[in-house]
Amino acid sequence: MARAAVAPSTRFLGALVAVTFAMNLVARGTAESFAVFLLPVQQGLGLSRPQITLTYAAYMLAYGIAAPLAGQLVDRLGARVTYGFGLASLGSAYLMGGSATELWHYLITVGVLAGLGGAALGMVTASALLSRWFQSRIGFVMSVPYAAVGVGMLVLPPLTQLLLASYDWRTTHRILGVGILVALPLVQLLPLGRFTAGSQHWQALNAAAAATARGPWTVTRAMRTGAFWGLFTIYLSTALAGYSIMPHSVAYLIEQGFEPMAAAGAFGFTGMLSIIGMLAIGSISDRLGRRQTAALSYLSTIMGILSLMLVSVWPSLALVYGFVVFFGLMQGVRGPIIVAMVAVLFRGGGVGAIYGTLSLAMGLGAALGSWCSALIFAWSGSYLASFALAIAAALAGLATFWLLPSLRHDQALG
Repeated sequence: MARAAVAPSTRFLGALVAVTFAMNLVARGTAESFAVFLLPVQQGLGLSRPQITLTYAAYMLAYGIAAPLAGQLVDRLGARVTYGFGLASLGSAYLMGGSATELWHYLITVGVLAGLGGAALGMVTASALLSRWFQSRIGFVMSVPYAAVGVGMLVLPPLTQLLLASYDWRTTHRILGVGILVALPLVQLLPLGRFTAGSQHWQALNAAAAATARGPWTVTRAMRTGAFWGLFTIYLSTALAGYSIMPHSVAYLIEQGFEPMAAAGAFGFTGMLSIIGMLAIGSISDRLGRRQTAALSYLSTIMGILSLMLVSVWPSLALVYGFVVFFGLMQGVRGPIIVAMVAVLFRGGGVGAIYGTLSLAMGLGAALGSWCSALIFAWSGSYLASFALAIAAALAGLATFWLLPSLRHDQALG
Protein backbone atom coordinates (compact mmCIF):
# COMPACT_ATOMS: atom_id res chain seq x y z
CA MET A 1 0.00 0.00 0.00
CA ALA A 2 1.33 3.47 -0.89
CA ARG A 3 2.43 5.58 2.02
CA ALA A 4 0.26 8.58 2.81
CA ALA A 5 1.85 11.74 1.51
CA VAL A 6 2.12 14.90 3.59
CA ALA A 7 2.48 18.43 2.28
CA PRO A 8 6.04 18.69 0.99
CA SER A 9 8.39 21.39 2.20
CA THR A 10 10.66 23.36 -0.10
CA ARG A 11 13.57 21.55 1.49
CA PHE A 12 12.05 18.17 0.68
CA LEU A 13 11.35 19.09 -2.94
CA GLY A 14 14.87 20.50 -3.27
CA ALA A 15 16.30 17.25 -1.94
CA LEU A 16 14.22 15.25 -4.44
CA VAL A 17 15.50 17.33 -7.37
CA ALA A 18 19.07 17.08 -6.05
CA VAL A 19 18.93 13.29 -5.78
CA THR A 20 17.56 12.83 -9.30
CA PHE A 21 20.26 15.24 -10.51
CA ALA A 22 23.04 13.31 -8.75
CA MET A 23 21.89 9.91 -10.01
CA ASN A 24 21.64 11.11 -13.60
CA LEU A 25 25.08 12.71 -13.26
CA VAL A 26 26.60 9.37 -12.24
CA ALA A 27 24.80 7.49 -15.01
CA ARG A 28 25.51 9.74 -17.96
CA GLY A 29 28.80 11.22 -16.82
CA THR A 30 30.33 7.77 -16.47
CA ALA A 31 29.01 6.74 -19.87
CA GLU A 32 30.38 9.83 -21.60
CA SER A 33 33.87 9.10 -20.26
CA PHE A 34 33.93 6.54 -23.09
CA ALA A 35 35.04 9.36 -25.40
CA VAL A 36 38.26 9.60 -23.36
CA PHE A 37 38.68 5.83 -23.01
CA LEU A 38 38.20 5.22 -26.74
CA LEU A 39 41.81 5.46 -27.92
CA PRO A 40 43.55 3.88 -24.86
CA VAL A 41 41.20 0.88 -24.78
CA GLN A 42 41.31 0.48 -28.56
CA GLN A 43 45.11 0.34 -28.44
CA GLY A 44 45.20 -1.77 -25.27
CA LEU A 45 42.94 -4.48 -26.65
CA GLY A 46 44.23 -4.21 -30.22
CA LEU A 47 40.85 -3.33 -31.72
CA SER A 48 39.66 -1.42 -34.75
CA ARG A 49 37.62 1.77 -34.43
CA PRO A 50 34.29 0.07 -35.29
CA GLN A 51 35.06 -2.72 -32.79
CA ILE A 52 35.73 -0.46 -29.82
CA THR A 53 32.82 1.82 -30.72
CA LEU A 54 30.56 -1.24 -30.69
CA THR A 55 30.90 -1.09 -26.89
CA TYR A 56 29.30 2.36 -26.76
CA ALA A 57 26.62 1.20 -29.16
CA ALA A 58 25.98 -1.81 -26.89
CA TYR A 59 25.73 0.53 -23.90
CA MET A 60 23.17 2.77 -25.55
CA LEU A 61 21.20 -0.18 -26.94
CA ALA A 62 21.11 -1.83 -23.50
CA TYR A 63 20.15 1.53 -22.00
CA GLY A 64 17.29 1.88 -24.46
CA ILE A 65 16.01 -1.68 -24.05
CA ALA A 66 16.24 -1.47 -20.26
CA ALA A 67 14.54 1.94 -20.04
CA PRO A 68 10.96 0.57 -20.27
CA LEU A 69 11.87 -1.98 -17.60
CA ALA A 70 13.32 0.78 -15.42
CA GLY A 71 10.07 2.69 -15.81
CA GLN A 72 8.05 -0.34 -14.71
CA LEU A 73 10.50 -0.94 -11.85
CA VAL A 74 10.17 2.55 -10.36
CA ASP A 75 6.39 2.65 -10.90
CA ARG A 76 5.91 -0.72 -9.14
CA LEU A 77 8.76 -1.12 -6.64
CA GLY A 78 9.92 2.44 -6.08
CA ALA A 79 13.11 4.46 -6.10
CA ARG A 80 14.96 2.45 -3.45
CA VAL A 81 15.03 -0.74 -5.52
CA THR A 82 15.58 1.09 -8.80
CA TYR A 83 18.48 3.25 -7.65
CA GLY A 84 20.04 0.35 -5.74
CA PHE A 85 19.99 -1.84 -8.82
CA GLY A 86 21.38 0.96 -10.98
CA LEU A 87 24.37 1.75 -8.75
CA ALA A 88 25.22 -1.92 -8.25
CA SER A 89 25.09 -2.65 -11.99
CA LEU A 90 27.03 0.43 -13.13
CA GLY A 91 29.71 0.14 -10.44
CA SER A 92 30.23 -3.58 -11.06
CA ALA A 93 30.42 -2.99 -14.80
CA TYR A 94 33.37 -0.62 -14.54
CA LEU A 95 35.07 -2.62 -11.82
CA MET A 96 34.98 -5.77 -13.96
CA GLY A 97 35.62 -3.86 -17.20
CA GLY A 98 39.10 -3.07 -15.96
CA SER A 99 39.94 -6.78 -16.24
CA ALA A 100 38.74 -7.20 -19.83
CA THR A 101 41.17 -8.99 -22.15
CA GLU A 102 38.81 -9.57 -25.09
CA LEU A 103 36.29 -7.39 -26.87
CA TRP A 104 33.35 -9.47 -25.65
CA HIS A 105 34.44 -8.99 -22.03
CA TYR A 106 34.33 -5.22 -22.50
CA LEU A 107 31.03 -5.41 -24.40
CA ILE A 108 29.28 -7.33 -21.63
CA THR A 109 30.59 -5.17 -18.77
CA VAL A 110 31.08 -1.56 -19.92
CA GLY A 111 28.53 -2.09 -22.68
CA VAL A 112 25.54 -4.16 -21.55
CA LEU A 113 25.80 -4.19 -17.73
CA ALA A 114 26.61 -0.48 -17.55
CA GLY A 115 23.67 0.24 -19.87
CA LEU A 116 21.29 -1.56 -17.52
CA GLY A 117 22.59 0.45 -14.59
CA GLY A 118 22.47 3.73 -16.46
CA ALA A 119 18.83 3.21 -17.42
CA ALA A 120 17.85 2.68 -13.78
CA LEU A 121 19.74 5.76 -12.59
CA GLY A 122 18.78 8.16 -15.36
CA MET A 123 15.89 10.30 -16.51
CA VAL A 124 13.34 7.50 -16.62
CA THR A 125 13.39 7.27 -12.83
CA ALA A 126 13.75 11.04 -12.46
CA SER A 127 10.72 11.72 -14.67
CA ALA A 128 8.59 9.25 -12.72
CA LEU A 129 9.51 10.79 -9.37
CA LEU A 130 9.38 14.48 -10.32
CA SER A 131 6.02 14.20 -12.11
CA ARG A 132 4.54 12.94 -8.81
CA TRP A 133 5.41 16.15 -6.99
CA PHE A 134 5.43 18.98 -9.58
CA GLN A 135 2.57 20.15 -11.79
CA SER A 136 3.61 23.70 -12.74
CA ARG A 137 6.79 24.76 -14.56
CA ILE A 138 7.32 21.12 -15.46
CA GLY A 139 9.69 22.00 -18.32
CA PHE A 140 12.11 23.78 -16.00
CA VAL A 141 11.85 21.14 -13.27
CA MET A 142 12.64 18.32 -15.69
CA SER A 143 15.56 20.29 -17.12
CA VAL A 144 17.39 20.32 -13.78
CA PRO A 145 18.22 16.59 -13.55
CA TYR A 146 18.67 16.55 -17.32
CA ALA A 147 21.39 19.18 -16.86
CA ALA A 148 23.32 16.53 -14.93
CA VAL A 149 24.32 15.13 -18.33
CA GLY A 150 26.26 18.32 -18.92
CA VAL A 151 27.77 18.39 -15.44
CA GLY A 152 28.80 14.76 -15.85
CA MET A 153 30.49 15.58 -19.16
CA LEU A 154 32.20 18.56 -17.58
CA VAL A 155 33.53 16.59 -14.60
CA LEU A 156 34.04 12.92 -15.45
CA PRO A 157 35.76 12.94 -18.89
CA PRO A 158 38.44 15.45 -17.80
CA LEU A 159 38.79 13.58 -14.48
CA THR A 160 39.18 10.35 -16.41
CA GLN A 161 41.83 11.99 -18.60
CA LEU A 162 43.71 13.06 -15.45
CA LEU A 163 43.53 9.52 -14.06
CA LEU A 164 44.80 8.14 -17.37
CA ALA A 165 47.81 10.45 -17.08
CA SER A 166 48.79 8.61 -13.86
CA TYR A 167 47.28 5.14 -14.29
CA ASP A 168 46.56 2.77 -17.15
CA TRP A 169 43.04 2.37 -18.52
CA ARG A 170 42.39 -0.78 -16.47
CA THR A 171 43.13 0.87 -13.13
CA THR A 172 41.11 3.93 -14.13
CA HIS A 173 38.07 1.75 -14.85
CA ARG A 174 38.41 0.12 -11.44
CA ILE A 175 38.69 3.46 -9.65
CA LEU A 176 35.45 4.64 -11.26
CA GLY A 177 33.71 1.37 -10.42
CA VAL A 178 34.72 1.43 -6.75
CA GLY A 179 33.64 5.07 -6.45
CA ILE A 180 30.14 4.23 -7.71
CA LEU A 181 29.78 1.20 -5.45
CA VAL A 182 30.79 3.24 -2.40
CA ALA A 183 27.81 5.53 -3.09
CA LEU A 184 25.32 2.62 -2.95
CA PRO A 185 24.88 2.32 0.85
CA LEU A 186 24.81 6.10 1.22
CA VAL A 187 21.96 6.48 -1.28
CA GLN A 188 19.93 3.82 0.52
CA LEU A 189 19.85 6.07 3.62
CA LEU A 190 17.85 8.73 1.74
CA PRO A 191 14.01 9.04 2.08
CA LEU A 192 13.44 7.20 -1.19
CA GLY A 193 10.15 5.73 0.00
CA ARG A 194 8.62 9.17 0.48
CA PHE A 195 10.04 10.33 -2.85
CA THR A 196 8.15 7.43 -4.47
CA ALA A 197 4.84 8.06 -2.66
CA GLY A 198 4.00 11.24 -4.55
CA SER A 199 1.99 14.28 -3.53
CA GLN A 200 -1.64 14.16 -2.41
CA HIS A 201 -2.62 15.92 -5.64
CA TRP A 202 -0.83 13.30 -7.74
CA GLN A 203 -2.46 10.45 -5.79
CA ALA A 204 -5.90 12.03 -6.24
CA LEU A 205 -5.27 12.52 -9.97
CA ASN A 206 -4.31 8.87 -10.39
CA ALA A 207 -7.33 7.73 -8.41
CA ALA A 208 -9.63 9.85 -10.59
CA ALA A 209 -8.04 8.50 -13.77
CA ALA A 210 -8.44 4.93 -12.53
CA ALA A 211 -12.13 5.56 -11.93
CA THR A 212 -12.83 6.56 -15.55
CA ALA A 213 -13.94 4.12 -18.22
CA ARG A 214 -10.58 4.35 -20.02
CA GLY A 215 -8.55 4.12 -16.84
CA PRO A 216 -5.14 5.76 -16.33
CA TRP A 217 -2.64 6.14 -19.14
CA THR A 218 -0.64 2.99 -19.74
CA VAL A 219 2.11 2.23 -22.24
CA THR A 220 -0.31 0.20 -24.38
CA ARG A 221 -2.89 2.98 -24.48
CA ALA A 222 -0.23 5.65 -25.14
CA MET A 223 1.12 3.62 -28.07
CA ARG A 224 -2.25 3.98 -29.79
CA THR A 225 -1.75 7.75 -30.10
CA GLY A 226 0.07 9.69 -32.80
CA ALA A 227 1.71 11.82 -30.10
CA PHE A 228 3.57 8.82 -28.72
CA TRP A 229 5.03 7.85 -32.09
CA GLY A 230 5.82 11.46 -32.88
CA LEU A 231 7.85 11.72 -29.69
CA PHE A 232 9.43 8.34 -30.47
CA THR A 233 10.54 9.62 -33.89
CA ILE A 234 11.91 12.84 -32.39
CA TYR A 235 13.87 10.95 -29.76
CA LEU A 236 15.26 8.50 -32.34
CA SER A 237 16.40 11.16 -34.81
CA THR A 238 17.76 13.49 -32.12
CA ALA A 239 19.82 10.72 -30.52
CA LEU A 240 21.11 9.67 -33.93
CA ALA A 241 22.27 13.24 -34.54
CA GLY A 242 23.91 13.73 -31.15
CA TYR A 243 25.64 10.37 -30.82
CA SER A 244 27.06 10.45 -34.31
CA ILE A 245 29.14 13.30 -32.86
CA MET A 246 29.74 12.96 -29.12
CA PRO A 247 31.57 9.62 -28.71
CA HIS A 248 33.93 10.50 -31.56
CA SER A 249 34.61 14.17 -30.90
CA VAL A 250 37.69 13.70 -28.70
CA ALA A 251 39.32 11.20 -31.08
CA TYR A 252 38.40 13.42 -34.05
CA LEU A 253 40.04 16.51 -32.52
CA ILE A 254 43.15 14.56 -31.51
CA GLU A 255 43.48 13.23 -35.06
CA GLN A 256 43.18 16.81 -36.32
CA GLY A 257 46.31 17.69 -34.32
CA PHE A 258 44.93 18.95 -31.00
CA GLU A 259 46.45 17.84 -27.68
CA PRO A 260 44.51 15.08 -25.84
CA MET A 261 43.85 17.24 -22.78
CA ALA A 262 42.64 20.11 -24.98
CA ALA A 263 40.32 17.74 -26.85
CA ALA A 264 38.97 16.28 -23.60
CA GLY A 265 38.58 19.82 -22.24
CA ALA A 266 36.56 20.88 -25.29
CA PHE A 267 34.33 17.84 -24.79
CA GLY A 268 33.90 18.71 -21.13
CA PHE A 269 33.20 22.35 -21.93
CA THR A 270 30.34 21.37 -24.22
CA GLY A 271 28.94 19.62 -21.16
CA MET A 272 29.26 22.79 -19.09
CA LEU A 273 27.43 24.84 -21.69
CA SER A 274 24.72 22.21 -21.98
CA ILE A 275 23.91 22.85 -18.31
CA ILE A 276 23.12 26.47 -19.15
CA GLY A 277 21.26 25.44 -22.28
CA MET A 278 19.09 22.84 -20.56
CA LEU A 279 18.07 25.10 -17.69
CA ALA A 280 17.35 28.00 -20.05
CA ILE A 281 15.49 25.91 -22.61
CA GLY A 282 13.36 24.22 -19.95
CA SER A 283 12.23 27.59 -18.63
CA ILE A 284 11.81 29.12 -22.11
CA SER A 285 9.74 26.16 -23.31
CA ASP A 286 7.28 26.71 -20.44
CA ARG A 287 6.71 30.28 -21.68
CA LEU A 288 7.17 30.32 -25.46
CA GLY A 289 6.08 26.80 -26.35
CA ARG A 290 7.91 23.52 -26.87
CA ARG A 291 7.93 23.55 -30.70
CA GLN A 292 9.38 27.04 -31.02
CA THR A 293 12.04 26.26 -28.44
CA ALA A 294 12.92 22.97 -30.12
CA ALA A 295 13.35 24.71 -33.48
CA LEU A 296 15.86 27.13 -31.98
CA SER A 297 17.79 24.28 -30.41
CA TYR A 298 18.01 22.22 -33.61
CA LEU A 299 19.30 25.17 -35.64
CA SER A 300 22.02 25.82 -33.08
CA THR A 301 23.01 22.15 -33.07
CA ILE A 302 23.38 22.16 -36.84
CA MET A 303 25.61 25.25 -36.70
CA GLY A 304 27.82 23.48 -34.15
CA ILE A 305 28.17 20.38 -36.33
CA LEU A 306 29.08 22.52 -39.33
CA SER A 307 31.82 24.19 -37.25
CA LEU A 308 33.22 20.80 -36.29
CA MET A 309 33.22 19.66 -39.91
CA LEU A 310 35.19 22.74 -40.95
CA VAL A 311 37.92 21.86 -38.42
CA SER A 312 39.11 19.17 -40.87
CA VAL A 313 39.69 21.90 -43.47
CA TRP A 314 40.97 24.60 -41.13
CA PRO A 315 42.08 23.18 -37.72
CA SER A 316 41.42 26.40 -35.83
CA LEU A 317 40.53 26.89 -32.19
CA ALA A 318 37.91 29.40 -33.35
CA LEU A 319 35.99 26.61 -35.08
CA VAL A 320 36.39 24.35 -32.05
CA TYR A 321 34.90 27.14 -29.93
CA GLY A 322 32.09 27.43 -32.46
CA PHE A 323 31.36 23.73 -32.04
CA VAL A 324 31.56 23.99 -28.26
CA VAL A 325 29.17 26.95 -28.09
CA PHE A 326 26.55 26.08 -30.70
CA PHE A 327 26.52 22.30 -30.18
CA GLY A 328 27.27 22.41 -26.45
CA LEU A 329 24.58 24.91 -25.52
CA MET A 330 21.90 22.77 -27.15
CA GLN A 331 23.28 19.35 -26.33
CA GLY A 332 20.53 17.28 -24.78
CA VAL A 333 18.03 20.14 -24.48
CA ARG A 334 15.37 18.24 -26.45
CA GLY A 335 15.30 15.72 -23.60
CA PRO A 336 13.63 18.01 -21.02
CA ILE A 337 11.17 19.15 -23.67
CA ILE A 338 10.20 15.54 -24.42
CA VAL A 339 9.92 14.62 -20.72
CA ALA A 340 7.75 17.67 -20.06
CA MET A 341 5.50 16.78 -23.01
CA VAL A 342 5.09 13.22 -21.70
CA ALA A 343 4.11 14.55 -18.27
CA VAL A 344 1.56 16.93 -19.86
CA LEU A 345 0.16 14.75 -22.66
CA PHE A 346 -0.25 11.59 -20.58
CA ARG A 347 -1.23 13.15 -17.27
CA GLY A 348 -2.80 10.75 -14.82
CA GLY A 349 -0.79 7.68 -15.76
CA GLY A 350 2.53 5.88 -15.52
CA VAL A 351 4.90 8.61 -16.70
CA GLY A 352 7.91 6.48 -15.79
CA ALA A 353 6.78 3.52 -17.89
CA ILE A 354 5.70 5.67 -20.86
CA TYR A 355 8.85 7.78 -20.88
CA GLY A 356 10.92 4.64 -20.34
CA THR A 357 9.40 3.09 -23.45
CA LEU A 358 10.11 6.26 -25.43
CA SER A 359 13.71 6.08 -24.19
CA LEU A 360 14.07 2.92 -26.24
CA ALA A 361 14.18 5.27 -29.24
CA MET A 362 17.01 7.22 -27.63
CA GLY A 363 18.98 4.02 -27.08
CA LEU A 364 18.41 2.84 -30.64
CA GLY A 365 19.32 6.21 -32.13
CA ALA A 366 22.44 6.54 -29.97
CA ALA A 367 23.59 3.01 -30.79
CA LEU A 368 23.05 3.53 -34.51
CA GLY A 369 24.67 6.95 -34.49
CA SER A 370 27.80 5.99 -32.58
CA TRP A 371 28.43 2.72 -34.43
CA CYS A 372 27.51 3.93 -37.92
CA SER A 373 29.83 6.89 -37.41
CA ALA A 374 32.67 4.47 -36.66
CA LEU A 375 31.82 2.31 -39.68
CA ILE A 376 31.78 5.35 -41.94
CA PHE A 377 35.16 6.40 -40.53
CA ALA A 378 36.61 2.93 -41.16
CA TRP A 379 35.28 2.96 -44.71
CA SER A 380 36.20 6.53 -45.67
CA GLY A 381 38.96 7.47 -43.22
CA SER A 382 36.95 10.57 -42.31
CA TYR A 383 34.08 11.58 -40.04
CA LEU A 384 32.65 14.14 -42.48
CA ALA A 385 29.98 11.84 -43.94
CA SER A 386 28.80 10.77 -40.48
CA PHE A 387 28.63 14.42 -39.38
CA ALA A 388 26.47 15.12 -42.45
CA LEU A 389 24.23 12.24 -41.35
CA ALA A 390 23.90 13.96 -37.96
CA ILE A 391 22.68 17.15 -39.64
CA ALA A 392 20.06 15.21 -41.64
CA ALA A 393 18.83 13.51 -38.48
CA ALA A 394 18.53 16.85 -36.67
CA LEU A 395 16.41 18.21 -39.53
CA ALA A 396 14.16 15.14 -39.30
CA GLY A 397 13.56 15.79 -35.59
CA LEU A 398 12.79 19.44 -36.25
CA ALA A 399 10.30 18.55 -39.00
CA THR A 400 8.44 16.08 -36.76
CA PHE A 401 7.89 18.71 -34.07
CA TRP A 402 6.23 21.03 -36.57
CA LEU A 403 4.38 18.66 -38.90
CA LEU A 404 2.64 16.30 -36.45
CA PRO A 405 -0.78 17.75 -35.43
CA SER A 406 -0.97 15.92 -32.10
CA LEU A 407 2.15 17.70 -30.83
CA ARG A 408 1.00 21.23 -31.66
CA HIS A 409 -1.27 21.92 -28.70
CA ASP A 410 0.83 20.59 -25.78
CA GLN A 411 -2.29 19.73 -23.78
CA ALA A 412 -3.38 16.60 -21.93
CA LEU A 413 -4.80 13.99 -24.27
CA GLY A 414 -8.28 12.64 -23.67
